[in-house]
Amino acid sequence: MSIKEDVYTVELCGVKRDLPLVKVAPGLRVALFNLLGDTEIVKAVGPAIAEMIPKETEVLLHPEGKGIPLVYEVSAITGIPYIVPRKTRKQWMLDPIYTDVKSITTGKPERYWLDKRELYKIEGKKVTIVDDVISTGSTLVAMEEMVSKTGGEVIARVAIFTEGDERNNVSAIAHLPLFKEDN
Repeated sequence: MSIKEDVYTVELCGVKRDLPLVKVAPGLRVALFNLLGDTEIVKAVGPAIAEMIPKETEVLLHPEGKGIPLVYEVSAITGIPYIVPRKTRKQWMLDPIYTDVKSITTGKPERYWLDKRELYKIEGKKVTIVDDVISTGSTLVAMEEMVSKTGGEVIARVAIFTEGDERNNVSAIAHLPLFKEDN
């Protein structure tokens, strides 16, 4: 991995990408990884992520976002079904449960929703959370809370990247540093 002027270059499973450095707060930039629409990266990292999934996993969970193609690919490789809590409550949802989160990506409070009719998919099940980037961990905590509300058990957390602080509780292919600037 290397830093050029306004990009941070990464190599994931043999595929290189120049990630733009973007300001997310005063004096702080991050390398923006956008998985959505990048089929080459999804196909490259899918097998590596699938290898990180514990064999006892009964369901994969991914919060609605750019990593949906990843969890789909991992599900297709492993045969393990997946579920995606939604960022907005839909009219068709019947008595949904929800969890709150303040995401670094959006910079504002969000809520993740899961329809009551989908709860059986994680109730009492061994769940692995799959995400593209785990940064502050706030979304991860929200997903763990949702699984806990249903009586499920999170047995693993897997991502392409961790970002910022090192995370001992997450298996990841690589780590993205934070880029601090003088104000």
